[in-house]
Amino acid sequence: MARYDAIIIGAGHNGLVCAFYLARAGLKVRIVERREIVGGAAVTEEFHPGFRNSVASYTVSLLQPRVIHDMGLVSRGYRVIERPISNFLPLDNGYLKLGGGLARTQAEFARYSQRDADILPRYYDALECVADVLRSLALKPPPNIGDGWRAVIDAVMQGRGIVGLSMERKRDLLDLFVKSARSFLDGWFESEPVKAAFGFDAVVGNYASPDTPGSAYVLLHHVFGEVNGKKGAWGHVIGGMGAITQAMAAACKDAGVEISLENAVRKVLVENDRATGVSLEDGEEIIANRVIANVGPKLLYERMMDQADLPEDFRRRMKGFRVGSGTFRMNVALNELPRFSCLLEPGEHHRAGIVIAPSLDYMDRAFLDARRDGWSRDPIVEMLIPSTIDSTLAPEGQHVASLFCQQFAPELPDGRDWDDCEDAAADTIIDTVERHAPGFRASIIGRQVLSPKGLERKFGLIGGDIMHGNLTIDQLWSARPVLGHGRYRGPVDGLYMCGAGTHPGGGVTGAPGYNCAHVILKERRRFF
Repeated sequence: MARYDAIIIGAGHNGLVCAFYLARAGLKVRIVERREIVGGAAVTEEFHPGFRNSVASYTVSLLQPRVIHDMGLVSRGYRVIERPISNFLPLDNGYLKLGGGLARTQAEFARYSQRDADILPRYYDALECVADVLRSLALKPPPNIGDGWRAVIDAVMQGRGIVGLSMERKRDLLDLFVKSARSFLDGWFESEPVKAAFGFDAVVGNYASPDTPGSAYVLLHHVFGEVNGKKGAWGHVIGGMGAITQAMAAACKDAGVEISLENAVRKVLVENDRATGVSLEDGEEIIANRVIANVGPKLLYERMMDQADLPEDFRRRMKGFRVGSGTFRMNVALNELPRFSCLLEPGEHHRAGIVIAPSLDYMDRAFLDARRDGWSRDPIVEMLIPSTIDSTLAPEGQHVASLFCQQFAPELPDGRDWDDCEDAAADTIIDTVERHAPGFRASIIGRQVLSPKGLERKFGLIGGDIMHGNLTIDQLWSARPVLGHGRYRGPVDGLYMCGAGTHPGGGVTGAPGYNCAHVILKERRRFF
């Protein structure tokens, strides 16, 4: 029986990143993946004959430049086209465009509030200054509370960026971590469309109201990325998000990583309080010096491990670990571009994030509806149409669109099942788009529907949580997923975590995989 230095559960992007760095350092690494394709939620698949799309994760910004460089992704075909404008919001009376440069955005804002246009540079400066602190921490393993003086030293070293901020920026940092998105944005802007344009980021992958304390942080989480060296930008990957993970897989194979598809893990093997390998659904057992999980904490600790192998307090804490991003995903094949009542002709808005969420009140009602009824009568929808810049995704003259939708309860009330309700919810989403783009329903020639339950079934995202766990202050940094295990090490010797349920959280970043690998390599050097 072959023995590996590391076995990685899941060939999502973080698992691939972790495997690459370990293999490059000389370790013998094997990845086992349940599905027939690498990539986890960052995949490109045909969902209707002739139509391909990024069926789950759908846009890029947060992928770490260091990872792109080290894995040679550009030479392997990684190419990102920046959005000409970041977002387009159709409104009941007009529209709002965000992005395309400061002066242009100010001109857009001035149509609604000259005051908001004037203060925009100060807002950007404040957000960018705090985002830089996050960027500086993304590729640093957080201090592990309980590690004695080493944790204290790590905390001091990583806290230098915060200590160096001005008092004004420290106040901004505190606001972003504890305030609601509405409270934070009310302190800056007066126009409802302007606040909606920024507030949308606070509910992306966040089953919460913009009035929920701490929701301002999620806004910040979505702005610390970059595209082609431009901070805060978002873009389309040519070939879809699967082009990223296919390039990563190629880098892994060149480094000597063994990737096994259609190998579902049944259980993590533990002997004498140490993880020793995994058993697969087909009965095979794989022995390794380290088991590294690129699945969410809920899936790992509650479904892949014998509960007797975990400390009692850890089991209790994990039971309270909150998941559920309120996300519903659709992919639709279109025979024509949607025509918006507020902007009829084709244009740059079709290459932006098309956001249907005209006010913070609208977003709040969407959440309250979902809490009460299971999904919103007027859901929050972001539509991207990547075929406007990537002709490989659809037949000539036709298009694919991603519909990323909030708010949809992870579990429906009254004992209802998402398998029985997802088509009705999908029709509600289409009706929402139809109100702003008459004829949209008639243009649909195929669709793929993924409710929270569908996301869990297809991608292993418990509760349909695209973040592997809520991004709340008690589930961040050293406390992600549980205080005392925030440095990528599980509660069992030889067990590690490298997915989005660890620092710095969700999104296609590669940072958890990078950090986990470097924690392991540092420990290895200590013993050799």
